[in-house]
Amino acid sequence: MSSAHEHNRQAWDKRAQKGARFAKPAPDEEFQNPLAAVDPTGWLGGSIRGQRVLCLAAGGGRQSALYAAAGGVVTVVDISGEMLAIDREVAAERGLAVRTVEASMDDLSALALASFDLVIHPVSTCYVPDVRKVFAEVARVLAAGGLYISQHKTPTSLQANVEPSSHGYELSEPYYRTGPLPPVEGSSHREAGTLEFLHRWEELLGGMCRAGFVIEDLVEPVHAEPTAATGTFAHRSGYVAPYVRIKARRTGMAGETTRKSAVWLP
Repeated sequence: MSSAHEHNRQAWDKRAQKGARFAKPAPDEEFQNPLAAVDPTGWLGGSIRGQRVLCLAAGGGRQSALYAAAGGVVTVVDISGEMLAIDREVAAERGLAVRTVEASMDDLSALALASFDLVIHPVSTCYVPDVRKVFAEVARVLAAGGLYISQHKTPTSLQANVEPSSHGYELSEPYYRTGPLPPVEGSSHREAGTLEFLHRWEELLGGMCRAGFVIEDLVEPVHAEPTAATGTFAHRSGYVAPYVRIKARRTGMAGETTRKSAVWLP
């Protein structure tokens, strides 16, 4: 495990222990219609009953529980054992069957080839240095024709300042950069204590296509509120889209992309 991976594992363990943002179980009201709670765009067609679902880098007691309550056969992978402990606790309390696997999103060697019909990936690719490895691993474990639903912080959001100037939220980080972003405190769009990496659009969209996916749709969930107080998440979202949600489909035969990926992965 790289130093960045170990750093983020420890950071998310601490966040889970504190009950920080994204480390809290799904609320009761979301279980009234669990699929609607996690699929606001309707990309999943109204039912996932019986589908093999991988909730990738999605520990914390929300994603796995809701997809299982919607009828999916759920495995949740996370680098943080403490985040996964929340998933197991919620599953036990609600009588749900959820398999947990402690692993990094860019090394899914514990999972079998073409073993999932659906991969759900909340915002988290910012925590790995090389997003291409993530897409190659997802392509390997996803069956041909399967769906990959993922969310990614936009490069601009990671470039922009936390606090606005008189001109709005100005860009202070270069687009073409290497290494993690500088530490941050008091940010509503980043997680303090973690190491985050900016991935360019070429790496996100192009990388997904080169890994063997066809992008079928992309949305920018709207979090802007015109009356929001200056400096808040809702105010900043009026200037900068915080993340995108992508619907992609796995093409080709299982294993085909894994062989091709050897050409471009370091």
